[in-house]
Amino acid sequence: MAPRTASDLVVRARGVRRAFGPVTVLDGADLDIARGEVVALLGGSGSGKSTLLRILAGLDPAASGDFTVPAQHAVVFQEHRLLPWKRVIDNVGLGVDDRTRCTDALAEVGLADRARAWPIELSGGQAQRVAFARALAREPSVLLLDEPFGALDALTRLRMQQLFGRLRARHGFAALLVTHDVEEALLLADRALVLDRGVIAADLPVELEHPRAPDAPGFGVLRRRLLDLLGVPSAA
Repeated sequence: MAPRTASDLVVRARGVRRAFGPVTVLDGADLDIARGEVVALLGGSGSGKSTLLRILAGLDPAASGDFTVPAQHAVVFQEHRLLPWKRVIDNVGLGVDDRTRCTDALAEVGLADRARAWPIELSGGQAQRVAFARALAREPSVLLLDEPFGALDALTRLRMQQLFGRLRARHGFAALLVTHDVEEALLLADRALVLDRGVIAADLPVELEHPRAPDAPGFGVLRRRLLDLLGVPSAA
């Protein structure tokens, strides 16, 4: 992988710190994301993955450190966070003046026919696709994704991962993907980072061709390396 220069970067964070009372969650974390790059962020429960993402999204003013994130970014959470009193098209259009962009975004996620539906009428997978459409309508250069598929059943999760791959190939956005799923990280990301004791403890390039599958050559080796970095021992 060629070294990244400052001009390549869309996200740059240095020395990010965050404590909650006596507990230090982030203790000088550094992070770079290049244009068009998908970076997966993994770590144990309570390691600070979501905290770091929220800081980069501008949702945690109590954090310290230097970080640069373009104004043209969008966030997708594990919960779709659709407003139940607004129809689908109006949820997609929150903060967006161009109605055509909203209609196009819904079409891209396969929900053009659900524009006038209420959120309660959607399945979990459909609601999460609306959340992605809402992000796309903002034409982001960076997506910040906090376990966006974590609440979905296995089949819907696979379909959403495939949708993400298609959208990324079409739009070329960069993304930070917080996930606890090692296979998901290797399927979608260009690099997998491990957050441990408040810092980025490992940076693993994922140099596999797209589209990817768990049975692809080299996938299993990377999976084992990433599990080792996460402190998950091999089966006896």
